[in-house]
Amino acid sequence: MAENIQSLEELRGALGGASAPSEAPRYVQKLDAQGRAYATGKRKNAVARVWIKPGSGKVVVNDRALEVYFARPVLRMILQQPLGVANRNGQYDIRVTVAGGGLSGQAGAVRHGLSKALTYFEPELRGVLKKAGFLTRDARVVERKKYGRAKARRSFQFSKR
Repeated sequence: MAENIQSLEELRGALGGASAPSEAPRYVQKLDAQGRAYATGKRKNAVARVWIKPGSGKVVVNDRALEVYFARPVLRMILQQPLGVANRNGQYDIRVTVAGGGLSGQAGAVRHGLSKALTYFEPELRGVLKKAGFLTRDARVVERKKYGRAKARRSFQFSKR
């Protein structure tokens, strides 16, 4: 090592590495035989299976209309968030099967699954949905009850006598 290395290019050449940096991963469209994109979304104990295909914007959850299954406006708003961010309101027919957990967890699971299905149908939407945080699985679940405790963390009431 008599000579000094003055730049990163010289160091890369000395180490025998590649001269061009590796490219970002390329995402491709994933569709089934019927031309639908499928994804699974999870939140708390709820699991949602979501199929999307181009259409008029009809949403069916467990063979019921969206307004019937998710009666609260807040839950319906949670479901529409990925479509609003991606500017795709009313462009896809969405079919959902969701099980487990409560309504809030199910709405979050459907949002997660819908976001993933959108990225499978249109890979260029991935950046927008990822930046909004819709592709991240929310890992928070209910903490288990411990022995010697009333609940997960709450102690029994203390009594001196």
